[in-house]
Amino acid sequence: MAEDKKTTAKPSTKPKNDILGDGEDDGDLILENQRVSIALTPENAWFSRSGGNLISLKIINDKGEEEEFERVVVLRSFPVTNPDEFLSVREPDSKKQGRGKEIGMIRRITDFDEATRQLLSEELDRRYFTPEIQKIMSVKDKFGYLYWEVVTTAGHVTFVLNNPFSNIRILEDGRILINDIDGNVFEIRDPANLDAASLKKIEIYL
Repeated sequence: MAEDKKTTAKPSTKPKNDILGDGEDDGDLILENQRVSIALTPENAWFSRSGGNLISLKIINDKGEEEEFERVVVLRSFPVTNPDEFLSVREPDSKKQGRGKEIGMIRRITDFDEATRQLLSEELDRRYFTPEIQKIMSVKDKFGYLYWEVVTTAGHVTFVLNNPFSNIRILEDGRILINDIDGNVFEIRDPANLDAASLKKIEIYL
């Protein structure tokens, strides 16, 4: 009776970190491309207005070296509960590099001087533009979608809402946030300030 011959697979000789496909271990390259996010403070970070109404940044990085960024993006980690704390400062996204790497984190915007606070606040206000609803003109249900016609601090607006019980939220401080199907956010700061007709149109979803 012939013996079964077992074939033993040869271990791969390709380095684990061969990200360039050249047969070499590129572990050092991987580490080199990583950025260490640092705590940004008035002592190691300086923001300024650049051309095109953008924000530039100069820092002293984790290696103690001076580094400059022609453009940075400022994002809120907690846009609803802590809008002026834990601000992520990142490189802009790009098609070549993908999502921009985080440069550092601002613990509190109030740690910086007035000029810097104003600069950052203007950028955040543009990115997180949230009109305040002052009056609800009408709410119409069509094919499972709610069509809202409202008056806001940004003027007369019509938006569409899907699943209002998931997209209308009451915050701990009493504010109401409404997220429409396009990703826009509308705010009612104090429902008690709405007229009776407006309040009646929204209270069934609260």
